[in-house]
Formats: sequence, C-alpha cells, structure tokens
Amino acid sequence: MSVEQKAGQVLMPFYTGTNVEAHAATIERLHLSGSIIMGDNVPLDANGKVDPVAMTAINTRLAQAARADGRPWPGLIGVDQEGAVFSLLFSPLTVCTTPMSYGSASNLALAKEAANGLAAELAPLGFNVDFAPDTDVTVGPADPTIGARSMSGNPDAAGVLGVAFFEGMLAGGVLPAVKHFPGHGSVAVDSHHDLPVQPAGLDELKARDWKPFQAAITAGAPMVMTGHIAVPALEPGVPASLSGPTYAALRGLGFNGVAITDALNMGAVKKHYPGGSAAPAALSAGADLLLMPADAGLAHAAIVQAVAAGALPAERLTEAAQRVATMLTWRGRVAAQPAPPAGAAPGSGNALSASVSAAAVTVVSGACSGPLAPGSVQLAGGSPQDRARFAAAAAKAGLATGSGPLVTLIGYNGPPADGDIAVALDAPWPLRASTAPTKIALYGRTQGAFDALANVLAGKAAAPGKLPAAVGTFPAGTGCP
Repeated sequence: MSVEQKAGQVLMPFYTGTNVEAHAATIERLHLSGSIIMGDNVPLDANGKVDPVAMTAINTRLAQAARADGRPWPGLIGVDQEGAVFSLLFSPLTVCTTPMSYGSASNLALAKEAANGLAAELAPLGFNVDFAPDTDVTVGPADPTIGARSMSGNPDAAGVLGVAFFEGMLAGGVLPAVKHFPGHGSVAVDSHHDLPVQPAGLDELKARDWKPFQAAITAGAPMVMTGHIAVPALEPGVPASLSGPTYAALRGLGFNGVAITDALNMGAVKKHYPGGSAAPAALSAGADLLLMPADAGLAHAAIVQAVAAGALPAERLTEAAQRVATMLTWRGRVAAQPAPPAGAAPGSGNALSASVSAAAVTVVSGACSGPLAPGSVQLAGGSPQDRARFAAAAAKAGLATGSGPLVTLIGYNGPPADGDIAVALDAPWPLRASTAPTKIALYGRTQGAFDALANVLAGKAAAPGKLPAAVGTFPAGTGCP
C-alpha cells in the first residue's frame, strides 16, 4: 500500500445527511477504511421509522467504496448501538434497554444472549462494527457522562458482563469495541464538550477503571476505544486518545488488537487540536484507527505530510494500517465460513429486551411483595412517549390510571421526585434525594421496561434487580431478596 492508502486505512470518517454517493466518492478518493453511520444518515420510511432495505443499500455502497482500490478485506461499517438513548437505529429494530440493566440483573447468560440478538439484527443490514460495550466503571452521581451506559459500579462485575456482551456480539457477526480506556465513568466532565481530567493515581486506576479492560483483553477483545480523558499520572494535559503513555499502558495490559480513538470531532479534542493535527498526533501516540476526524480530507493530508516530514515514522503508520487490515481480514474470514451467523429480523429482540428489564427492575425502597399500587395510579413526569407507554403497560397489567398513589417518572438526569412512588428511567441517581416512600429503578424506557414496571406495581411480578452502584445512602446491592 502507498502512504496515501495507509493514511486512508486508519481513518474511519462520518458524513452528514443522506448523500451516500458523495461520501462514497470521498472514501474512494482517500482510500478510507469505511464509515460510521450517524443519526442523520439513517433513512426513514413514510412513518418515520428506520427503513432496513434502504439502510442495507447505503451500507453496501459504502462497503463497495472501501474496497474500490482493490484491497481484499472488507470495509468497516460501524454504528453506535449501545442500548436505550445511545442507540442510533430505532424501530422497527430492537432498541435494547440500558446497559446498566445487565448489571442490575447480574446475569451473564442474559447479557450474552442480548448482545447476540443485537448483533444478529445489525449484521444483515451490512454493519460489521458496533461501538459497544461500554465497560466504564461508574462512580455514581459524580459521573455526568456515562451513567446507565455503564454496566456496574463494581469493576469485577463490569468486567465479566463486558466480556459476556462482546462475546455475544462476536457470535452474532459484529466486531465489538470495548470503551473508553482508561475509564470514563469516574471523571466529572463530559468529553463531548471539554477535556475531563482523571486525578486518580495508577494504583487506583488499576484497581478500578482498568479491571474491566484487562478482563476484555484477556478474553480476546479485538478492539479497544480510548477516551478523551487527561490522566496526569500518565501524561498531564493530553487526552488519553492522543497520549503515548496511555497507549503504552494499554499495550502493557497485553492488548494486541486495534486501538481506536473516540470521535476526534468531540469538544475535548477539537478545541485543542485544530485542523487535521489530531490525526498524526494520535497515530504517533499509538492509535491504530482514528474515528470521526472533523475533516477527513484535512486529517488524511496531515498524516501524509507528517510522514513526508519525518514527524510521523512511516513504520508507525504501517503498523497501524496493518493492525486494521488484519482485524478486517479475520472478520471477513469468519463471516465467509460455511455456517455464518444467522441474521435476525428487525425487532426480533424485543421480547428478550423485555426479559432483561423484568430481571433488572429494582425496588430500592418500599414493599417487596404484594401490589404497590392497589388497582389504580396517578401519573406525573416523564415524556409524552413515556406516559403513553406506561398507560399501555398499566392496561395490560390491570391497572387503571387517574386516581390512587402518585407515580412520578424521572428521566435522564431529572430532578428528585416527590409523590408516592418515584421511578428512575435511566441511571438511578435521582432517587437518592427523592421524598417518595417507594423508590424504583427501572433502567430503561422501552415498552418492555414499562411492562415490567406495571407488573411490579400491580403485584403480578417480583422486582429481582439489585442496585449495580450506590445511590446516596442506598449501597450497591440494594434490592428485594
């Protein structure tokens, strides 16, 4: 491969809108590795739902463009489909409940089966990469970014659940990317907007944040994503995604796969590395694949120029491109075996997602048996869609609405709730200051999640889940016996 081809091979760009031909031409011209699909690229039908046929056509065209220069391995076609609000593909596809549900349910087989079902719906559409699972260890309310994207506040639990999830994805035909090394669940700034600083020392990081990554690496994770987090114990003031000592630490855990950066168009990088300068800096530090440079053309040119000037060693670019090509060659061989993973129809995972919610719903305070709402409830809070889903679930469970105990739904990062029953629909942190005598963590707002809630309120089902992280005075593990 020429320097220009190698420079393209290590870039995974994005595009805006639905002009796939223009983006395909850019991929061909710059020899790019493929593309990530973002929300505004997703084709919708007349009812505002995802059009699976059109999505497949778009991905097929992008994959063709990635191989236009004759490379024998498949192109990268990726998506962020973690679950819940961090899902870019929605109905008629299954939108899984939050990853924190797996931590609450504490069921490895269920996590693996759910991930397999997720991948089995993505693969037939042409996706071969999903930027999941998130194995960050959340520290609770002081974590403003990850929240319910984290499976647990317990490093060991986050590790084994993360391994189960990525193994399920691989079995379903999709490459996972474990994220965000060196750990985004214990910093207080959102890297989408600015650069967080991780003040913990190396011993603390190894004992907490790095444990799930070590577990995933030991189990053979093909790809690890680095976050835009400055770690003074490694390299002060530099995002981990562009830090040589951070990549050395990652390789020191035994990782031999593809190290991919988080999106380079995020505020934590874009504010401090103008133009295409982040691309050669990340490669020099040890990254192999650069996700979403703000301008793929500028990034490509910056890499080529850095090699020509000697600022980026040619062998480092070759190493990065070879790692990406090796992973994709392996993925292509696995997918071409006589018995490839069977695809699944869009929406086929809804029942499984509902099962996860039913296993995760947690009574943080209140009665653990019998109906929590005798016959009828009043409802407040939540979005119009939340309230509609609750009403449908209540009707199925035999609960009337309009009178009785007040159920207050609390959305993402919502204020504490009063009333009789407070229900956290995302991370359970708002429950810590709620005055409601009954507090429930639901960890999701799918129809299946609301069905699980209604069944618990009506006394038709138990709430088997346990808090996967501390919530105020309620320690991790709180829940009904």
